[in-house]
Amino acid sequence: MSSPSKDQAFRKINELAIRFEEQLTSYKKAGYNETLTRHDFIDPFFMALGWDVNNEQGYAEPYREVIHEDKIRVSGSVKAPDYCFRLPGGKRLFFVEAKKPSVSVKDDILPSYQLRRYGWSAKMPVSIITDFEECAIYDCSKRPLPSDKPAVGRLRYLNFRQYLTEFDFLWDTFSKERVLQGGLDRFVQSDTARRGTSGVDKAFLQSLDNWRKYLATNISWNNKNLDEEEVNYVVQQTIDRIIFLRIAEDRSVEPYGNLKHMIRQGNFYHNLFDYFHYADEKYNSGLFDFQKDMLSSTVDVENKVIKTIISELYYPECPYEFSVLPVEILGNAYEQFLGKVIRLTPAHIAKIEEKPEVRKAGGVYYTPQYIVDYIVKNTVGKLLEGQTPQTAEKLRIVDPACGSGSFLLGAYQYLLDWHLDYFSTHGTRRSRGLKEDVLTPDGHLTTQIKKRILLHNIYGVDIDPQAVEVTRLSLLLKCLEGETEASIKQQLSLWNERVLPTLDDNIKCGNSLIDLDFYEGKLDFGDERKVRPFSWKQAFPEVFAKSGMPAEASAKAGFDAVIGNPPYVRQELLSEHKSYFATHFQVYHGVADLYSYFIEKGISLLNNTGLFGFIVANKWMRANYGEPLRRWLKRQQILQIIDFGDLPVFAEATTYPCILICRKQEEQREFTAVNVKTLVFDSLEQYVEANKVNLEKDLLDNAGWNLASGAEIRLLKKIQSRGIPLGEYVKGNIYYGIKTGLNEAFVIDRETCDRLIAEDPRSAEIIKPFLAGRDIKRYQKPQSDKYLIFTKRGIDINRYPAIKKHLEPFKKRLMPKPKDFTGAKWEGRKPGSYKWYEIQDAIDYYEEFEKPKIIFPDIALRMQATSDLNYYYCGNTAYILPLYDDFLICILNSKLIEFLYRMTSTSIRGDYLRFIRQYLEVIPIPSVPKQNAEIKNLVKLIFTLNEELQHQKLPEKIDQLKNRIQYTDQQINKLVYELYGLTEEEIMLIEAR
Repeated sequence: MSSPSKDQAFRKINELAIRFEEQLTSYKKAGYNETLTRHDFIDPFFMALGWDVNNEQGYAEPYREVIHEDKIRVSGSVKAPDYCFRLPGGKRLFFVEAKKPSVSVKDDILPSYQLRRYGWSAKMPVSIITDFEECAIYDCSKRPLPSDKPAVGRLRYLNFRQYLTEFDFLWDTFSKERVLQGGLDRFVQSDTARRGTSGVDKAFLQSLDNWRKYLATNISWNNKNLDEEEVNYVVQQTIDRIIFLRIAEDRSVEPYGNLKHMIRQGNFYHNLFDYFHYADEKYNSGLFDFQKDMLSSTVDVENKVIKTIISELYYPECPYEFSVLPVEILGNAYEQFLGKVIRLTPAHIAKIEEKPEVRKAGGVYYTPQYIVDYIVKNTVGKLLEGQTPQTAEKLRIVDPACGSGSFLLGAYQYLLDWHLDYFSTHGTRRSRGLKEDVLTPDGHLTTQIKKRILLHNIYGVDIDPQAVEVTRLSLLLKCLEGETEASIKQQLSLWNERVLPTLDDNIKCGNSLIDLDFYEGKLDFGDERKVRPFSWKQAFPEVFAKSGMPAEASAKAGFDAVIGNPPYVRQELLSEHKSYFATHFQVYHGVADLYSYFIEKGISLLNNTGLFGFIVANKWMRANYGEPLRRWLKRQQILQIIDFGDLPVFAEATTYPCILICRKQEEQREFTAVNVKTLVFDSLEQYVEANKVNLEKDLLDNAGWNLASGAEIRLLKKIQSRGIPLGEYVKGNIYYGIKTGLNEAFVIDRETCDRLIAEDPRSAEIIKPFLAGRDIKRYQKPQSDKYLIFTKRGIDINRYPAIKKHLEPFKKRLMPKPKDFTGAKWEGRKPGSYKWYEIQDAIDYYEEFEKPKIIFPDIALRMQATSDLNYYYCGNTAYILPLYDDFLICILNSKLIEFLYRMTSTSIRGDYLRFIRQYLEVIPIPSVPKQNAEIKNLVKLIFTLNEELQHQKLPEKIDQLKNRIQYTDQQINKLVYELYGLTEEEIMLIEAR
């Protein structure tokens, strides 16, 4: 099938519009139904735009470009969108809902709500309703409400008479040719992104939280013998089971409305358990295993609670269309859900709180799907190259901190797609004389194959039992995709085989980092729930070879792939385990985050040919605590490090990650390194390929890694070898400015300063000229109209009545309780003593402010060093070096030092540098050169030019001065390059950055 050209598409749509116009009256009659409309107009319309609507290419069902859904009407709602347009790989792009021309697309509420419900649940940005006469394009990023008018969320409305005048828009946005070139994406970004979204994952999380709280409070009130952990367990099990069965209904695996039957009469919770027992017989998934769960059936729950939860899962109260809701979206919501826990008040009221480790880490970081896909493709995908289904069956893939199961879902989906491709290309097993079919008549994998892949290939561990249950739920729902009530009945009747496998032997609860030897020498095991020691070899004996096996088998002991996003838990929460980590991990450091240990453990779990792929915080590459990890990793076979710098990979999180892909203990000299500069790309795979460099491992310094080219790293080492560290040069005198504790009280303007001194001349003794970081400009004399009331230790504020009066309104804010202290220094004095008005963390180097010095802000696009001869005090957004040195100022302000700092510091946010003492101290300062006079003259000149610029008004003069300043700056940079002995090629590397 050849795709039509734009001109051909224009002519075809013109023909359709003319025909529709000629017989408009007959088409508008009720007898002209939706099926005829689709056949006569809607199908040809999208075929004209290049879509293979009727699958003329003969692709197997999973690869069709356009999926036609059978309509199943239940309770007045359509159970599947009429069309789903997809990329060649199966990714959904947009839905189209078809109507007959007698329906008013513009004015009827129900069609727009149905469509937005589908699109929102499937997390599609836009979708379309059309009867050909009208075409409405909807933003599906916002939560739909049954009461919404049809205009809500509508981005464009076209009448068929406008199809030709708006043809460029239709072609550029929805033609197959333009969609593959990013046309639909550009439309979404220009029209819908700026409107803001209310994602289905966030909304589903809110629903989960509401149900959890309501259910927990009721269970706690009616079952006062249960503790918090037991209430958490029952709530989790109940919600998981209800959601599983509700999703099964919308996917036509269970009859629609089954759960509603449970809330008609009698005890609703008991009714549910009758259904749950039936589900256990049918699915055998472990989710309904009441030999394992002996608690849930014993509790009492009021009818109103169960009725509320179930009612909110059905149309019209429910905004979710579970038939199109991806399992991955559920995982996103559940990931946030797992970061919270139920706390019960003495009054048996449930409160949902973030877990302490989550709160400390700044939230839960759900990994974006494109990251999951990249890691899976470059681990599982690499392992599958050259394999057959028989050999692929032996691959073992694990996530040692599986959370809601996003990485295991990604791996499972990849394996399903790979097997489908293989069987579609090579034929089915039945055709080669084996016992069973692997493809259904419509070209999907059979249930038996999906179950076998899941049981043989997918493993996971998590310390949180709720996470384990959620991972199992997510994987079972993925395994259930594509099944129908008919296919399940066939399995039960023909093979007497229940639909789903139990995953108890695959997804387990335990502490991936702490083995059973944690108990050695202990008579009191303490609160085992916090530790949950776990033996990998005992848990997965089929993966790990036993002692005494031949060397060949021993080499295969372990997992073939270890993937995931380990938890980011700061070292202060690890205190009770540090002694264990110190004796069991080579990467141990006293302040290392938990993910450091997960990296070592993950790689150690591999067999000799396995692949490791994690996304972790990138701080380990330069932070002091990462030094043992860097040293250890140099002994492994690093394949890729992809550093995202400070890009916001995780939504609403300030953790900045990198992807690390390795093999186990194999020497190699080079690996692929990428510094990602933008998140705007068609695919991460393409971006990596276009921006990768081959980095020599020998060039990596244990003191800190930089993923630059070999030439840049060699240049960095050369610079670092020229001179003495800045900390030594200034004799350790690198100081932060003053933390006032309350700027509003202590930082005043000129008018207030003049007034206080006029009221009491003694006030001048403790009022100092003041600079914030933003007041400090490169090579410019500092100026400010702000002042600091500096009430250092030992000062009796009663000696300064005007200042005492000024501070009186801030008294309460300066006297908080010690544990909440954010204001002035607390020393426990009695109320009424104004000696409480002291600078927070009072400094002992204040005399350094009253000397000539170098100052610079702590955050800037580049170093902004200048001199201060007017004895300004500085705020804590600035640094001071208490010496006056033109030579040092020009070194710090040079392009060479900016290059060095960007290469060695982790403190970069966007283009902005954040200067931190540990990185400042090691800046190499060369010996004062013979041409020092030339440098001093240039520095003096650039100060003079900047001062002239500040007073110049004429545009022509301003341009001239800017040019002179730029030229002088270049001359200074040139002299600095000479001081460090750089070659022309090395200078070009710096200038090119």
